[in-house]
Amino acid sequence: MAPLSIIVTVKQVPDTNEVRIDPKTNSLMREGIPSILNPEDANAVEAALRLRDEHGGTVTAITMGPPQAEAVLEEVMCLGVDRAVLLSDRAF
Repeated sequence: MAPLSIIVTVKQVPDTNEVRIDPKTNSLMREGIPSILNPEDANAVEAALRLRDEHGGTVTAITMGPPQAEAVLEEVMCLGVDRAVLLSDRAF
């Protein structure tokens, strides 16, 4: 079997333990709430790393967001991802 090239999309989301809703607008209040790696995306990264370890290849994580979304890429690099890509543009 040829080495795998695995791509995992990850996203920075508000910490669900600290989410608050504005009672007037029923909107999510993001101010002052830390962002974390989406827990489901962390599971996907773990599965991708297991596949890579079993079959060889590379794992690339991709996220889209503002420059501060780079923090989530740094986190997945620490987990063992080989490459990380941030797509950031005002057009998004």
